[in-house]
Amino acid sequence: MQNTLHSYYKVFKPYGVVSQFTTNDRHAKNKTFLGSLADFPQGTMAIGRLDEPSEGLLLLTTNGAYSYHVNNSGVEKEYYAQVDGIIHTSEILKLQEGVHITVDDKPYLTRPCKVKLLTSTPTLPKRAKKIRDDRHGPTSWISITITQGKFRQVRKMTSAVGFPTLRLVRVRIGKYTIDAMEPAEVAQIKVEF
Repeated sequence: MQNTLHSYYKVFKPYGVVSQFTTNDRHAKNKTFLGSLADFPQGTMAIGRLDEPSEGLLLLTTNGAYSYHVNNSGVEKEYYAQVDGIIHTSEILKLQEGVHITVDDKPYLTRPCKVKLLTSTPTLPKRAKKIRDDRHGPTSWISITITQGKFRQVRKMTSAVGFPTLRLVRVRIGKYTIDAMEPAEVAQIKVEF
């Protein structure tokens, strides 16, 4: 049954945009927030977050129950990560099995997840801020699919195996993808919940 009482959106969050609508932090007043991307209805919230330098798919809704469902029911979130260096099978296996990172200043072992090497550079829009070029050394692209999302988790995971993330793009949440969306694009979606 289609839920008509609430609004649902998918957004391609651009690099440098903060994944919230407002802040009380006086130092963050010059930052760009989600509310600048469209005229969202009152009560719209981001379902999860992407850190400021990360890009890609965010789901937004006015339905708190749906937000809780996506964040707490094992819904898959897939990321494309460009990492510094040529990553090997041994590191991909470590990522798949779980690695030790720090969350809230405490040790945390990530859950087993899906990780694969992307054999070609994914087709993504250019990032607003240039990363670097091949003169600074080779890079690899991997796909990481997780079902939980701790603060900066994917970045911490790739660093834990010696391959810092240079660019991070979330491409999928459950059945929703960024498809051919452009940065800052907003699309209303239908959700059955």
